Amino acid sequence: MLAAEATAEVHASSGWFLENAWVIPIVPAVAFVLIIFLGKKMPMKGSEFGVASMLASLVLAVGAAWQWIQRVDAVSHAAHSAAEEGAHHAAPFVGPIIREWTWWQSGGFEFGIGQHIDGLALTLLVVVAFISSLVQIYSLEYLRGDRRYTHFFAALTLFSAGMLCMVLAPNMVQLILGWEIMGLCSFMLIGHWWEEEANSRAALKAFFTVRVGDMGLLIGTGILFFSANNWTQANLGVSGFNISGLSAWAMSGAASQSALTWGAVALFVACIGKSGQFPLHTWLPDAMAGPTPVSSLLHSSTMVVAGVFLVGRLYPVFWEGMKIGDTNINFIVLIGGITIVIAALLAFVQHDIKKVLAYSTVS
Repeated sequence: MLAAEATAEVHASSGWFLENAWVIPIVPAVAFVLIIFLGKKMPMKGSEFGVASMLASLVLAVGAAWQWIQRVDAVSHAAHSAAEEGAHHAAPFVGPIIREWTWWQSGGFEFGIGQHIDGLALTLLVVVAFISSLVQIYSLEYLRGDRRYTHFFAALTLFSAGMLCMVLAPNMVQLILGWEIMGLCSFMLIGHWWEEEANSRAALKAFFTVRVGDMGLLIGTGILFFSANNWTQANLGVSGFNISGLSAWAMSGAASQSALTWGAVALFVACIGKSGQFPLHTWLPDAMAGPTPVSSLLHSSTMVVAGVFLVGRLYPVFWEGMKIGDTNINFIVLIGGITIVIAALLAFVQHDIKKVLAYSTVS
């Protein structure tokens, strides 16, 4: 009881940064609007909005991460204090901080937007904000004199906002929104120098290849929603789009195995496309046609890691979905193993250093 009371007290005093982490993607989103409407009138052609917004997001993300560490320490200390001296006890569970507001309603269904904050989300928030800040700063001089300088920073800033939005998503609707914003911005950034035919082709190839995977995201979300919605509404009071609800449903034993399996496979197809895995890996080396800052952004903390994040965020769904009988068929490891070998071999025959790095990212 003492541990529960202490945990509740810690949860109530989690801190401003954690409770308002939803502001993190809002900052670059607002900066994108400012760049579009005011960028060309500014001394630095709007780039100052992009750099400032990403640095602000980084400060907010680091503040949230620091408060999360304090929260975990406080919960752990409370659990140790409540336990008898010398008694063995499991590590305490530190629940996520979830805030969600209704976005719109349709046909009796509510669609929300908000935040789902835990260790996984905070890790990605800090990494994305940090790498994006470095890319923005590097781009100041790299793109100086470019005739579409303002548009480049607008797309770069919106790309980061989309990734941050996806990482914070408490439901699949918001996750898909951030996922698709990244896809659109990657198309614009890879094809930034569209006058050269190779760049235009690379942008189109990336866009359509990733769209093939994105169909899996839509199909998988639909399968899981229609299978889980009644259970999540009755037991948790949330819709079948809610990520925590889907995870609880997958682990409840009440889920249909066929729905879990097909839903997990469809979602993993989306991960394959976004993270450049076999057989949808071909777009990633060609994406090197874009400006070097774009290449670094796609290959470091953002677009390629989005698929990895999706597996982590919905891990209970993948764990239960890949289970056939009492055996787990690890489809994810199979695809990863094939990709490692193929990408490593293809890297040997490349003459462009950026493509060598691209295949190392794939592997």
